[in-house]
Amino acid sequence: MSYMVTIILTVQMISAISMIGLILIQHGKGADMGAAFGSGGSGSLFGASGSANFLSRTTAVLATVFFTATLALAYFGNLRPTSSGSVLEASSVAAPAVPASAVAPAPAASGAAQIPAN
Repeated sequence: MSYMVTIILTVQMISAISMIGLILIQHGKGADMGAAFGSGGSGSLFGASGSANFLSRTTAVLATVFFTATLALAYFGNLRPTSSGSVLEASSVAAPAVPASAVAPAPAASGAAQIPAN
């Protein structure tokens, strides 16, 4: 089970980093205005509009992979055995009890008068 979670987590991290890089490479909507007036957009590697389609489709595929990996990690994270009771009850049972004899009384101040116990 842990192998599967490790693989899914690796796929999620790679898709997230790739998606960040592709989003930063893409042009904004303001860049289309310059391409409309002949700023050399047609001489690019993908053509005048091929870059936007390729990058946006690749980003959409990576986003789908990212969300699928996220859902799979959430599913595998909830596969632990359930117990009746609250989380606080389980944590208080697991903590070791300290015996009363192990607790030492606090030392009195040197200049203070001690009051005898009745």
